Amino acid sequence: MSTFDNATADRPIGLTAPSGIDRAAHHRLDEAWLAAAWSHPTTRVFVVSGGQALIDDTPDGGTELLMTPAFEAPMTETHRYFLGTDEKGVRYFALQKDALPGRMDQSARPAGLREAGMLLSARDSALMAHAVALENWQRLHRFCSRCGERTVIAAAGHIRRCPACGAEHYPRTDPAVIMLVTDGQDRALLGRQVHWPEGRFSTLAGFVEPGESIEQAVAREVFEEAGITVSEVEYVASQPWPFPSSLMLGFMARAETEEINVDGEEIEEARWFSREELAEAFESGEILPPFGLSIAARLVELWYGKPLPARSGRPV
Repeated sequence: MSTFDNATADRPIGLTAPSGIDRAAHHRLDEAWLAAAWSHPTTRVFVVSGGQALIDDTPDGGTELLMTPAFEAPMTETHRYFLGTDEKGVRYFALQKDALPGRMDQSARPAGLREAGMLLSARDSALMAHAVALENWQRLHRFCSRCGERTVIAAAGHIRRCPACGAEHYPRTDPAVIMLVTDGQDRALLGRQVHWPEGRFSTLAGFVEPGESIEQAVAREVFEEAGITVSEVEYVASQPWPFPSSLMLGFMARAETEEINVDGEEIEEARWFSREELAEAFESGEILPPFGLSIAARLVELWYGKPLPARSGRPV
């Protein structure tokens, strides 16, 4: 842990920086309050569709979510999600639509969260992450898992209720572990998934199974994917990852064995890297660093000791 550079430590993990948004969950069931909030002139609204929203460049060189007053927003009957308020009392809503509005000016463009999360402010990226997660859950959970009846939206987009059996369904979040494993020579274990482009390596990761602790999940996933036995599992940080509905729990772990045996199904290749070897591979272009928005990049930096080189091109 001593290699974690202070400049790197000060950089927040993507989608986790303080956003200034109060989700104000106590208002979600207050229809009168929501109606008043929607009609307030300072309220701001943006559309989300298929995991994308419109973003726009600002005169100062930044990027922001393209938001409008509520009275200029597209009409929708039910898919209106209350996201929270800021310190100035501005209320924020997202509208789920089948398609994004036409471009409202020459610079506005559609973007997914992987791209937008690297460009937007902490406030805007938090709002978009919230909206994208709700949209995905709403699209995939329209019917009651108890009786099969079509459910209806409630709580400003945060509950689906079954009119037949009365069941309430809430947005799901799947816990996943993501870990950087180091060995006795202080080398880092990085792997490449079978569907990734050549040269892209990152930390190992996987979902927590029923009846399993997160530490057990770390050990199981590393052994299943790379054949490495680990111990000394240490929690680092978490990150919301709505692609589509995960919460990434980041760890460092110490390898007890060094012989790699990849599963060949999820992980095609895994390698041990010293810092010098990884730096040379970055420099030559042999290895592509983890995408900067992800907690994987921060876990590697924790060991590497400095920021990773920027990746060129759009994220995949």
